[in-house]
Amino acid sequence: MIVCAQPPGFSFSTAFRLAVWRRLKKIGAIQIKTSTYLLPDNPPQYEHFQWLTQQIRDFGGDATLVRVQEIEGLSNEKLIALFNRARDEEYGVIKKSLHGFLTRGRKTDPETKAAELERLTRQFRAIRDIDFFQSARGQDVQMLLRRAEGARKKTLPRLDPKNYRGKTWLTRPRPEIDRVGSAWLIRRFIDPRAKFVFAAVVPPNREVLPFDMVDVEFSHHGDCCTFETLIRRFGIEDKAIRKIAEMIHDADLEDEKFQRSECIGIDRVLKGWAKEGLPDGEILRRGFECFDALYSFLQKR
Repeated sequence: MIVCAQPPGFSFSTAFRLAVWRRLKKIGAIQIKTSTYLLPDNPPQYEHFQWLTQQIRDFGGDATLVRVQEIEGLSNEKLIALFNRARDEEYGVIKKSLHGFLTRGRKTDPETKAAELERLTRQFRAIRDIDFFQSARGQDVQMLLRRAEGARKKTLPRLDPKNYRGKTWLTRPRPEIDRVGSAWLIRRFIDPRAKFVFAAVVPPNREVLPFDMVDVEFSHHGDCCTFETLIRRFGIEDKAIRKIAEMIHDADLEDEKFQRSECIGIDRVLKGWAKEGLPDGEILRRGFECFDALYSFLQKR
């Protein structure tokens, strides 16, 4: 890690302070103490801090740039969490805008719609460039962008579950409602012997079947979340499953399409387990128990 620190007693003009703050935000630095900022020790980030340090000195201030192996009281895991939390907040702003964009739909004229989508895409890419540790929210927003672009409108063929037995299925770490629900659906209705592994990106090795990731076969398509895509692709006809699909859709996409709020609570519990540091496999195991119970309840109604 590299640290840039400015003595707290030095005073800049308001305009210059604002310019420095904007620069720090743009390059993805996080604040760990008053006037102390942190970036991963990569050549581009080191160059950014060198430039900023020199600029502060040119304006009569003082700044210190140091490389550190560790910071007392902050483990690597905690530092990565701080970076990811900052990126999550920024992605959250775009996610909210994208939901508004999708809700307005055809009511917006094509020229305005194209300009807004281009602006949101630029904002996403700017955050992606400083998403040093691949925040989970990044792929969520990227899939929303794909949906907004209408990249998945074609009808996809039905698949035979018999050809998908005994496979290893891959999804992103820290699984939430759509990923956990989809994994439960795979194990229960598609591949009873399914194994699940986790990675931030799809590896070149195609021996795994990725799901709920960007630009893969089993993911968001058009207006469908991954759970709904799997139902359609594998022809699962089950009334209780259809109800669960509506619940997961509303909890995951937050568009209130079906006016179903039941899975929002499950989603918050899953996120809570992730924050507590539970392993991904344990989150799936506990999540499966939630969906087993929900499915049993809905079958009896």
